[in-house]
Amino acid sequence: MGEAASTTTPRERYRQQVRSEIKERAWEQITAAGTSALSLNGIARLMGLSGTGLYRYFTSRDALLTELVHDAYQSLVGTLRTAAAQGKGDLAGLGQALRIWALDDPQRYFLVYGPPVPGYRAPADVAALAAEIMDILTDACADVPDAPVSTPETPLADGPGQSAVRAETASAQRLAISFRTRLHGVLSLELSGHFAGMECDPALLYQAELDLLVSQ
Repeated sequence: MGEAASTTTPRERYRQQVRSEIKERAWEQITAAGTSALSLNGIARLMGLSGTGLYRYFTSRDALLTELVHDAYQSLVGTLRTAAAQGKGDLAGLGQALRIWALDDPQRYFLVYGPPVPGYRAPADVAALAAEIMDILTDACADVPDAPVSTPETPLADGPGQSAVRAETASAQRLAISFRTRLHGVLSLELSGHFAGMECDPALLYQAELDLLVSQ
């Protein structure tokens, strides 16, 4: 039996193609000069569109930026899910998957974990994507033997007969928080070029931090 016929019309396919090209041009701007350089008018000129023509696809800079943020988060979620599906869902495997993802596209990494974009307010559903990443990390951290972790206590709701479950969950959450702060600290410094000129191998430093987390 042949493939099912496409349900999209030529007009819809054209719209998707234009939106994809707009996003590609946006990433080119961000890669060249950072997120603050993102300009719908600049993209319109590159594509031979009028400003009003481009606004039919993205109503504002923030609308375009929101889609780029979603794409970046979804890319990282997909990367971590793939690592888990390939049997690399332990903390060490996820740590390495995170570093490879970050080095592959530093600007995409900074769009998610860099400084806030001036004047931009991310929508609420971005928090759900960030929470999904934390859920993946917390699940992996639950398999690490309990040990003291130097991060703040995570408050959990009380429930009858749930003290052991709460303690285990809190331990995994604290380790996941430590994972984020320590590994993202190294990654941010590396991708910003702050190890340049130092007798320091960022890959080895990252691995050392990851080994410490896994051994806790």
